[in-house]
Amino acid sequence: MSADSVAVAVAQFGPTSSIEANLTLIDQLVGRASARGARVVLFPEYSSYFVDPFDESLARNAQDIDGAFVQGLVQIAARYDMHVVAGLLERGVDGQRVRNTVVAVDASGVLARYRKLHLYDAFGQRESDWVEAGELTPPETFEVGGLRFALMTCYDLRFPEVGRLLADAGADVILVAAEWVRGALKEHHWRTLLTARAIENTLFVAAADHPPPLGVGHSMIVDPQGVQIAAVGTTTDVAVAHLEVDAVARVRRVNPALALRRFRVEPRG
Repeated sequence: MSADSVAVAVAQFGPTSSIEANLTLIDQLVGRASARGARVVLFPEYSSYFVDPFDESLARNAQDIDGAFVQGLVQIAARYDMHVVAGLLERGVDGQRVRNTVVAVDASGVLARYRKLHLYDAFGQRESDWVEAGELTPPETFEVGGLRFALMTCYDLRFPEVGRLLADAGADVILVAAEWVRGALKEHHWRTLLTARAIENTLFVAAADHPPPLGVGHSMIVDPQGVQIAAVGTTTDVAVAHLEVDAVARVRRVNPALALRRFRVEPRG
């Protein structure tokens, strides 16, 4: 491992309706990532609790940011001296729906959070029946070893302006927690969109998905030129890549697309 790189892992697993079992498996996968030298490990969307199809149990199993699931992540991060990023069901405002939230933690507590902005009301699904959309707030980021990390969730990947806002917030790496549902051409969309977000923003993109049969799997890390540098297939496992700290600046010197653009992103509401 180079002194000028940060090892980042994507951890692929299928969360269940047992929060305790999910934390146990997260602990094991963080340990596996740590043994391979990782300092940051990303887990999928809905890592705290997941059922298919969605039902009223989501609200019953939602927690506050300072609840037992996130505290469990903090303890795991402390045990392995890692930064852990994972999706959870956060209690919503109206008491009926939940928030689809991603948190980044280390041994000190929560470093950043992201509430899913665009809900998956597409491909025959209605996530908004169960989930509240996140507020339009400035992105929260965190830094490890000279790289700045930002968060994103699943369906937000289809909206290029979200990635552009994160790039404008100084992100060198976008961490995408996902439950990318299988379907016609969905693997193609997954790979293409992850690559596009990396190329157009000239930064690293790391994404963790649920494995089949519900997700497409293929969790991966893509470099600022759109090259896949690590990936998991369709199993429960981790993949680790060493991200060069100066890679983003080097690529942007050759391809200064962000500096040359003539438009900015503004909230629609």
